[in-house]
Parts: sequence; C-alpha cells; structure tokens
Amino acid sequence: MSIPQPDPLAPYLRPAPVLVVITGPSGVGKDSVIAAMRAQGGAFHFVVTATDRARRANEVAGVDYIFVSTAEFERMLREDELIEHAFVYHQYKGVPKAQVREALAAGKDVVMRVDVQGAMTLRERLPGAVTIFLAPPSVEALAQRLQGRGADSAAQVQTRLRTAQAELALAEAFDYVVVNWEGQLEQAAAQVLAIIEAEKRRTRRRRLAL
Repeated sequence: MSIPQPDPLAPYLRPAPVLVVITGPSGVGKDSVIAAMRAQGGAFHFVVTATDRARRANEVAGVDYIFVSTAEFERMLREDELIEHAFVYHQYKGVPKAQVREALAAGKDVVMRVDVQGAMTLRERLPGAVTIFLAPPSVEALAQRLQGRGADSAAQVQTRLRTAQAELALAEAFDYVVVNWEGQLEQAAAQVLAIIEAEKRRTRRRRLAL
C-alpha cells in the first residue's frame, strides 16, 4: 500500500492567516485607512486597542478603543494580558493577547493599529507579523491634518509633530511603507489589502508565535 504524500501546494490553497501591524505617526489616517479597507471588502479581525485615555466625542467604546481606567490597565499589565503596551503622550495603550489568539485560531487575518513605539516592540516580539508604516506625503500635510481634526491644543499639535519627525526616520525599519496621499484614501487602503494578499502567498513565510 502506498503512503499518501503531503500535497506541496496545500499551504497555498488554504493559506494561513496573517497578522498585520499598521503604524504611523499620529494624524496620518490609520483609522481612516482601516475603515476604507473594510469598505473595499477586506475580511479581517481588527484588534481593538485598550487605552486609559478619555473617549473622544466621535469614538465608540469597544469599536475604536477599549476604554479602561488607569487602575484597570495596570491590572492588565500585572497579569500579562497584553502583547505589548506603551505610555505615549501621558496615556497607556496596549494590545490584548486574547483577541489576537482567538482570531488567528479561527482562521481570520488580524489587523492591529498601534503607535510607532508599540510597532517597534511588536516587530521584535512577533517576527512573523507583517509591519506596514503609513506615512503622510509631507510633515506639512500632517500638520494640517492634526490642526484640522481639532482634537488637540496647539501645544499638543507641536508635540505630536516633533514626535512624528522622529518616527518618520524609522519608516525603513518596517516591511512596507504606504503613503496616504491627500484625497487618495482608497488607494492607500487598496495597497494595504494587496500587501496582505501577497504575504499570504509568500513561499517562505516567517513563523508566527504569540
């Protein structure tokens, strides 16, 4: 009796899901690009980041962020419930482990939106993740976006811009750079979706371990 041989094409017929980390400076449009990816038919689990900052008027709890108290966030840290966390602009942000594990186990692609500091940490801890740096066309364009959204004071905008300039210098540390040009949000979203599809068909994918 002949022994069944493994199908060498099996990994490509039903590719394993990918974990995608989308990062970029504050105000670059990470949330808008992810929403446009959804609108274009992207099927993925979006990891909702936990934070102890106050909810903005246009944000929905459990959709945009998981809003918790500082005490609750620190409990999550003590009990090792986060893949990574950062303290940025006097605010905690972190990625819950359970969400990611459950989605990948269910065969779903996973998309994370994290700040650049957090993405650098994830790049080291999760070498199997696909990292995408979302960039503005210029620092001037980023300044206009930050001022236009009206969520920060003038001093806060200047702080974010100084941080952004340092973060832009780190772009080449990530796997891909996608520029979010003015008026071309759909194009940026389509490029990210194309990266996801290409990565699922890579012949030598990096092992992902959480």
